[in-house]
Amino acid sequence: MNTIREPARDVPVIGDWDVVVCGGGPAGVAAAVSAARAGARVHLVELYGSLGGIWTTGLLAYFLDHANKGGLMAEIIRRLEARGARAHDSRGEGTNAFDGEEVRILLDELCLEAGVGLQLYSRVVAARVEAGRLRQVVVESPSGREALSARQFIDATGNGDLGALAGCGFDLGHPETGAQQPMSLIGLLGGLRLEEVSGFVRQPGEAWAAPKDRLREAMERGGHSPSYGKPSLFPVRDDLFLLMANHEYGVKGIDARDLTAATLRGRRELHDLVNGLRRLGGPWSRLRLLATSAQIGVREGRRLHGRYTVTLDDMVAGRCHDDAVCRVAFGLDVHSTNPGAGKGIEPHPVRTQPYDIPLRALQARDVEGLWMAGRCISGDFLAHSSYRVTGNAVAMGEAVGRAAVNAAAIG
Repeated sequence: MNTIREPARDVPVIGDWDVVVCGGGPAGVAAAVSAARAGARVHLVELYGSLGGIWTTGLLAYFLDHANKGGLMAEIIRRLEARGARAHDSRGEGTNAFDGEEVRILLDELCLEAGVGLQLYSRVVAARVEAGRLRQVVVESPSGREALSARQFIDATGNGDLGALAGCGFDLGHPETGAQQPMSLIGLLGGLRLEEVSGFVRQPGEAWAAPKDRLREAMERGGHSPSYGKPSLFPVRDDLFLLMANHEYGVKGIDARDLTAATLRGRRELHDLVNGLRRLGGPWSRLRLLATSAQIGVREGRRLHGRYTVTLDDMVAGRCHDDAVCRVAFGLDVHSTNPGAGKGIEPHPVRTQPYDIPLRALQARDVEGLWMAGRCISGDFLAHSSYRVTGNAVAMGEAVGRAAVNAAAIG
């Protein structure tokens, strides 16, 4: 391919902090708040105009593997419940679904209350490593190209962007095939009455499969078979629902062209599915697609090399660690990498147990001064499918924020 050579330029260093966090999703917010509450000067950089990542920009305010988590995860849920932002089932018990707009404003408040410096609309584009230690990150934004200095850095970008730019080794996809789990574009629906579509929503004590199968069959009667074989409808409040019905196969979360094509296909599919349901009439007659997510849900990106690698063996053994940051209770959850073999969750006949994630898996192996939190931590393909969900991301972020503060004080 043809190339161009860019001229050298001086990049202004706009500040020096104890901790700089890159990525403002659940892991990044937790890391920044935790570090700031510990007394550090913290700066948080986020690509989009909102904190929360998949919860907000991705529209999927559905918390997984949070029930056994204390600390900041439990605080977030308490504060959302106090706002009336949590969905409740027919028994009046809280579900995993939340009002995403309330999540959005709460995360702003948590950061501002803790004194976290926020910089939205900014993408990490380069890293400066000197004598094996990360010294600065470079971001680009409407303000131009700027450098940020810190004693410690945290990569909470999801795709491990900062670690890769800093020269860290990483794994990507299945170790034998390179295949990655599909992405999903989420839809926000209005115009439904829960009592009229209750058969398509999981009820207390009910298995997950039946309502998903009924929803898929309804979509097929409307003229479109969803790319995800187990489409899910999650009530939020009043007539507001979340829809997860899209799978984008064979695409990479670190390729802009793949992301573009997947987003366009996903948006078209959600419109087709909703329009088809509405044509069925009855409980679907008032159905409207209110929004599709601005950020497609990427399940899998880089897994940066850390000082420990979480593996399937850890899950099978239910392994404990002295430096544990959280206990993962979520099982294997590999969304099909091959739609020809099925469009749901891949079967893995392995019995797993709750297991620990050690702090060492959150500390970069190849570069000093760099930590990770969220789905870009050090783990193998199968373990990643379990720990990647947001309840664990928050717990990782909270722990690594404190660890970064301690390391900044020492360094």
